[in-house]
Amino acid sequence: MRASLVAFGCVGMITAFVPLAYGAESFTVEPIVIADEKAVFATVESARIVPARARIGGTVAELAVKDGDRVERGQVLATIGDEKLALQLRSLDAQIAGLSAQAAQAQTDFTRVEGLVERGTLPRTRLEAARTALDVAQNAHRSRVAERSVVQQQLKEGQILAPTDGLVLKVPVTIGTVLLPGEPLATIAEGNFVLRLRVPERHARFLKVGDSIRLDGEELGQSGPRFGTIRLVYPQIEDGRVVADAAVEGLGDYFVGERIRVWISGGERLAFIIPASFVTTRFGVDYVRLRKDERTVVDVPVQRGRDLPRPDMPDGLEILSGLIIGDQLERL
Repeated sequence: MRASLVAFGCVGMITAFVPLAYGAESFTVEPIVIADEKAVFATVESARIVPARARIGGTVAELAVKDGDRVERGQVLATIGDEKLALQLRSLDAQIAGLSAQAAQAQTDFTRVEGLVERGTLPRTRLEAARTALDVAQNAHRSRVAERSVVQQQLKEGQILAPTDGLVLKVPVTIGTVLLPGEPLATIAEGNFVLRLRVPERHARFLKVGDSIRLDGEELGQSGPRFGTIRLVYPQIEDGRVVADAAVEGLGDYFVGERIRVWISGGERLAFIIPASFVTTRFGVDYVRLRKDERTVVDVPVQRGRDLPRPDMPDGLEILSGLIIGDQLERL
């Protein structure tokens, strides 16, 4: 009877994984150290969720977004109208028009007095008085123009802008809603979505930054396995679970909060992993084609384990028994 991997593990030998190139017509069986994977559920979440806040108080006059919209940084989400600001603007426009006329009249008076003083008709003190009146009129005009700029800026701040690129999660207001300064109009999830895992604390010692995780391609609406990397392990345990974030490409089309099944490392062990294309099934029994020597090839029954796809072997399959170290497999 052929030795199994269990018998190999008992002698305590560790051999490097040196198979031929994946996709070749032959494959050399060698034990490799693999992660003892555990299935857990993770949720698609944004690394950061930021609010889009009102800078002034007022009534929502225009609303340009809804739940689920994608926005870009600086995009106008809504416009807040404040009737008091419009009234102040009209009042300042009238004051500026009056002060502009006063400044023009003061300039005319100053020019006339200056000519009379040069001809000696009026004393120089009248010229100084006219210059003072002109300065006062011009400064009053500039002051009202500055006040109008302040009010106009407040009207511009009535536009609520997107603070970042991302997905609008919630817009809890509608047209006519009154907002106070600093009150959020919408919450936006940044575009860099992550998988947030919550793993039982007994697996905490196996979980570390840089570890690989595996997803079924069907979970992402694709074929074949997908792989990701743990990029952050939170130091605080919540409700007996360790929280970690994993980066996986292609999460942008998911719903925030959607649950996905993933496999993580729960330790390490030795295993025989071969491409599934080297295995055939006849009458419920799995066989591999084994080369005995240069002229002899025989079919050997094996016990199939679970699928263990790897980045270098997308159709990786674990073989529990039937093979020994150094067996040379031929593609069927």
